[in-house]
Amino acid sequence: MKLNIANPAGGLQKVFEIDDDKKLLPFYDKRMSSEVSGDSLGDEFKGYIFRISGGNDKQGFPMKQGILCNHRVRLLFKKGMSCFRERRKGCRKRKSVRGCVVGPDLATLSLVISKKGDADIPGLTDDQRPRRLGPKRASNIRKLFNLEKKDDVRNFVVRRELNEKKKKAPKIQRLVTPAMLQRKRYFRSQTRQKMVLGKKLKEEYTKRLSEYRQEQKELRAAEVAKKKKEKKETTK
Repeated sequence: MKLNIANPAGGLQKVFEIDDDKKLLPFYDKRMSSEVSGDSLGDEFKGYIFRISGGNDKQGFPMKQGILCNHRVRLLFKKGMSCFRERRKGCRKRKSVRGCVVGPDLATLSLVISKKGDADIPGLTDDQRPRRLGPKRASNIRKLFNLEKKDDVRNFVVRRELNEKKKKAPKIQRLVTPAMLQRKRYFRSQTRQKMVLGKKLKEEYTKRLSEYRQEQKELRAAEVAKKKKEKKETTK
């Protein structure tokens, strides 16, 4: 079985080939998101704790969280579910996926380092690969630099160097600016005006409707009186 181990702290990942099934016994019958000690894999993994994040079986079908079995099942997928990408709007599809319980039929098991051990693993924990791009959302930039609400986020954007003369910065998302607040006020005032106008039109309509019904009532009464008068004249 191949173990694809990721180190989020350093931004690195590495694949290890484990041929001895005895070393993998602690991982069997564990579910996705479970934490397992890496001591059984060898001395280099001593003290490490791994979190199971997924995997693929020998035919390439991915593990899906929430399916509590260690074999393949066919499920009806729709938009928003993992292991499925909607091709046409509203379409659903029945697909095969593997359960979230680890078994010997897996070809690749994905692990994430939850706790680092004593020794460094070459190519995994001994180096740092910084993120190529910085955060784009205003709240994430504040979180990264520990900023106050009054601080201007635009001064802290991570710029990427294209060449010696040119730098590139992302467009900040969800940035609260005076123009955005003005736009929000404008939309709210428009909604308020529409509500007031709708209320006024409804009042006018109800008033005109009551007048119309009164007119119809008077016309009907006049017709009835006319018919009665004509009937009296004919009987005389």
